Amino acid sequence: MRSINIQLIVIFSILIIFSSCKQEENQPFKNIPDQYPILNDVLNNASKYQVQILFTQIDRNENNDPIFETFEFNVDDQVYFYPASTVKLPVAVLAMEWLAEQEVRGLSKESMMVTDSIRPSQTAAYTDSTAANLMPSIGHYIKKILLVSDNDAYNRLYELLGQDYINQKLKEKGLNNTVINHRLSMPMSPEENRHFNPIRFLDFDGQVIMEIPARVTEKVYAVDGSPTIGKAYLSGGELVEEPMDFTNKNKYALTDFHNTVFRLVFPEKFLATERFKISEEDRQFILKYMSMLPGESDFPKYELPEYYDSYSKFFKFGTEKEPIPSQFRIFNKTGMAYGHLLDGSYFVDFENGVEFFVSAVIYVNENQTLNDNLYEFDEVAFPFYAELGEYLYQMELKRVKKDKPKLNEFKMTYP
Repeated sequence: MRSINIQLIVIFSILIIFSSCKQEENQPFKNIPDQYPILNDVLNNASKYQVQILFTQIDRNENNDPIFETFEFNVDDQVYFYPASTVKLPVAVLAMEWLAEQEVRGLSKESMMVTDSIRPSQTAAYTDSTAANLMPSIGHYIKKILLVSDNDAYNRLYELLGQDYINQKLKEKGLNNTVINHRLSMPMSPEENRHFNPIRFLDFDGQVIMEIPARVTEKVYAVDGSPTIGKAYLSGGELVEEPMDFTNKNKYALTDFHNTVFRLVFPEKFLATERFKISEEDRQFILKYMSMLPGESDFPKYELPEYYDSYSKFFKFGTEKEPIPSQFRIFNKTGMAYGHLLDGSYFVDFENGVEFFVSAVIYVNENQTLNDNLYEFDEVAFPFYAELGEYLYQMELKRVKKDKPKLNEFKMTYP
């Protein structure tokens, strides 16, 4: 009996050691090689850089069904960071969902969308010089959001949907750590951001298809905990020596951001209630423009040298001005403001059968002063994304997979 017990103890000990070795092997953010110095420095100083990372590894079975394993580094959805332009992604997708709900004959993403203004803080949009027909539309706004993160395009869709619709829809889908409550790059009070412009949709003969009156949100969507950032900030050219209050700014936790991209790429892996209720055609439209490079677009047209391939593709390619090789596609959204740099991506290498999700945020503000434009984006943040993307890519490139993925569904025609 004693001999059997000893044998069981030995077997159990071996299993524990094996399990712990496997666990150690399967920790991508430990023991990173020295060839990634900035990545190592950031991870070793996670508190200073307020870095958070989510990485989802993908395997495929014999039927090409994806199997996921997600790894976290320093992720805490209750720790506030400013999400910048990343909030444009869910608003763009919800605009498609709103459109599908209307069931108005003749109304589509190509319909002309005319925005009026009735308050001094508001602006109108009657034309769009970047569109083939010189007219704004939901579809064209989405293109501009996903191609180059256009602020005005986001603002127009925000004004269309309103705070109630946006926040309630995201909550229904289980994206519980998000608050969207303001336009971007427009100096408006929280009260003014709760007012939304009147909008008309027209057909190609100029006939009104649908009219939406001016609206106001009564509920106040504020960030819990009254978050502040920094030690000082510039306001109207004056230095205010206290932290900047972000209570009435947008919030978009990294988990929600990661799962938004996830829902778009693999909607079938979520409950029906958690998915975006858009057609397959509209989902493909979103994915196409998430992955399209600026130079591949005709309308709107974005040209070199300002709009290089990696203009909004931070992982692996950083701020390289060289063309991104055609074997790669990155389905993503980025953001950059107040010292924060963000990217949430589904990364694909068709040639080598590599695919993974990665989302991250980093804060680079050595002097802890906001709005002074003295942030370490070029010195730290962009190199961090280039090294993190390259490190994960090389790791996945070397990882042995039983079944190589078939990724043809993500090969798209551009433009």
